[in-house]
Amino acid sequence: QVQLVESGGGLVQAGGSLRLSCAASGRILRINTMGWYRQAPGKQRELVATITSGGSANYADSVKGRFTISRDNAKNTVYLQMNTLKPEDTAVYYCNADHYTGYREFNFWGQGTQVTVSS
Repeated sequence: QVQLVESGGGLVQAGGSLRLSCAASGRILRINTMGWYRQAPGKQRELVATITSGGSANYADSVKGRFTISRDNAKNTVYLQMNTLKPEDTAVYYCNADHYTGYREFNFWGQGTQVTVSS
């Protein structure tokens, strides 16, 4: 079993920055793709950004140029640097990870961290 623990959310004014972190722990063999998703009130959960173990990143169009995803494989940790935040970025942000056990891959979610951007 793998646990994902997010941190770094909070309240920030529009134009500000926040950095989210997500650390994976447990009996880990190999973490493959890690990512961030978000869910605003009344909306479906959506992709924000993903990153492979080799460092290839993918972003939603709405955050390109403002958000940067990175990871530290030695620490099984993924980060999301969020700059030039907008009120529409307000949501609960969830960490996601694919854990390879040696014979198959399992997907895990964190508990979520609230990001609120005031106008």
